[in-house]
Amino acid sequence: MSDLASQLEAVGASLRATLEQVADATQLDEARVRFLGRSGELTAVRRSIGTLPAADRPAAGKTINEAAAELEASIAARGRALEARALEASLATAIDVTFPGSKALTGSIHPLRRTLEDACAYFERRGFAVVLGPEIETERNAFDALNIPADHPAREGFDTFYLGEYLLRPHTSPMQIRVMLEHPAPVAIVVPGKTYRRDANDARHTYMFHQIEGLQIGANVHMGHLKGVLTGLCREIFGSEQAVRFRPSFFPFTEPSAEIDTTCPACAGLGCRTCSGSGWIEIGGCGMVHPNVLRAVGYDPDEVGGWAFGCGIERLALTRYGMDDIRVFFENDPAVLELLA
Repeated sequence: MSDLASQLEAVGASLRATLEQVADATQLDEARVRFLGRSGELTAVRRSIGTLPAADRPAAGKTINEAAAELEASIAARGRALEARALEASLATAIDVTFPGSKALTGSIHPLRRTLEDACAYFERRGFAVVLGPEIETERNAFDALNIPADHPAREGFDTFYLGEYLLRPHTSPMQIRVMLEHPAPVAIVVPGKTYRRDANDARHTYMFHQIEGLQIGANVHMGHLKGVLTGLCREIFGSEQAVRFRPSFFPFTEPSAEIDTTCPACAGLGCRTCSGSGWIEIGGCGMVHPNVLRAVGYDPDEVGGWAFGCGIERLALTRYGMDDIRVFFENDPAVLELLA
């Protein structure tokens, strides 16, 4: 019986090795005949039963039948695998008009561009001009004329990208200077564009980001105008339910100054990683234009005054679309565009 078991094991191993090489139905049938046919290897083993003692023959027959069943099951399994492979190949090359069609990808304006355009449209309806400016600026326009002192940290190389005697603008505020130098008061502009800072790369900061800058200069312009305009902007972008607050702050180019906060989109004001637990997310700064800035462009601060603000478009878009990480806007994920599809 030990010899019989060895023979059956050898036949099984040979069949398994053969089946691994079988590539189609013809080769599978050839393997079946080779191992299970009238002259097959299993049949040869079965014929050897006659050489065994009469008492051992029933047990030997049962063992061979069990081995035959296992071989047939292996051949059948290989047959099913070949059929599945053939079906997949057929589906890959054939067109079945009864199958439902694939959903077409719909293009859309990027969320940052849509937010920027909507913010600009809000101001255009109120008589503001939209102006664009260079991304490479001078220190005078970016710092000196904006009343930013020479020892201010923002002017250091670890905060601003310098290009020799020029720099990548860290804010869109230089366009305030350019416009006021070219035009007498009254002035009402908004400036959308890219800005650059050596900042952290995290859920709320990137090295390049977008801003929208606003400036209104004229007689009898006061802080109430500024709060009204910015509250209206937040309601335009976020909806009437979004909370807005103005928090006292300091900027060299405005006095008094405030920071603009709105409810954190990730936690709805409860506190989370995105807002550092405060429930609020800062979207920009604002204030009344400092008299020194007006003097730098030839305006008389006793005759005219004004306000200015700067908001990060990414911060606005985060809140508008309920996202919790600013980096998703730059990672080329089609799902981001589907927000507006």
